Amino acid sequence: MGEISTVGVVGCGLMGSGIAEVCARAGLDVLVGELDAEAARAGKARVTASLDRGVRSRKLSAADRDTALARLAFTDDLADFAELPLVVEAVAERLDVKSGILTALDKVLLDPDAIIASNTSSIPVIELAALTARPDHVVGVHFFNPVPVQQLVEIVPTQLTADDVVERVTTLVTDGLGKTAIRARDRSGFVVNALLVPYLISTVRMLESGFASAEDIDKGMVLGCAHPMGPLRLLDLIGLDTVQAIAESMYEEFKEPLYAPPPLLRRMVAAGTLGRKTGRGFYRYDG
Repeated sequence: MGEISTVGVVGCGLMGSGIAEVCARAGLDVLVGELDAEAARAGKARVTASLDRGVRSRKLSAADRDTALARLAFTDDLADFAELPLVVEAVAERLDVKSGILTALDKVLLDPDAIIASNTSSIPVIELAALTARPDHVVGVHFFNPVPVQQLVEIVPTQLTADDVVERVTTLVTDGLGKTAIRARDRSGFVVNALLVPYLISTVRMLESGFASAEDIDKGMVLGCAHPMGPLRLLDLIGLDTVQAIAESMYEEFKEPLYAPPPLLRRMVAAGTLGRKTGRGFYRYDG
């Protein structure tokens, strides 16, 4: 297999749209898949809005924006991915949803050497790979939000992932997309979330028990530890539902109490106050 010049991205939400954007800006042709035509239109609008912000902030020229948009195509039919050499799954962080996409892609992709990469942030990749007839061609590729800004990508091979698959995907991420890659073992949470999520959960417990206000907790970590953002604002940025899903996955694997989502987090997710994407989380984001 030669150099990858075309990629597929399934899912065009917060993460999928960012992955599609960075691939298109890097000169790759990108096919983006969504559930239906309406979701595909919303995904295209999300990518376009992000590129427009790049132009307004003078990080991107109008010509480069237009060129990137021309490299993007959208579909609501997974069969259109049949001849692609690499497809990145970027749907919701739920095992049942990701499992359905991977099994469908496995049947659709014609080339037995085609690679399926899952942008999971916590689910053990082997659980997804084992559902396919090509477990040696399945790998975890965990981008961080917002994808156009964050430089890190975790590459997560399973015990069955072929060495050349890991090498090709790593080369695409580093040389093709200009990101920095680190290798993580296939254990729930990988490197970053295994360290970050217990910290975020501890923050919610601190707020829940009345130790300090949200503002003082965040101010303490920004000014006392030189963090660029307080943990509660970070929770709002990531999305409370996403953090809960990661925590549940880690707790399922390790059964350690420090990974269990606290009641306040569960209730906020149940109430639909998920952070920035809903306009309200630990803070309000009017407008």
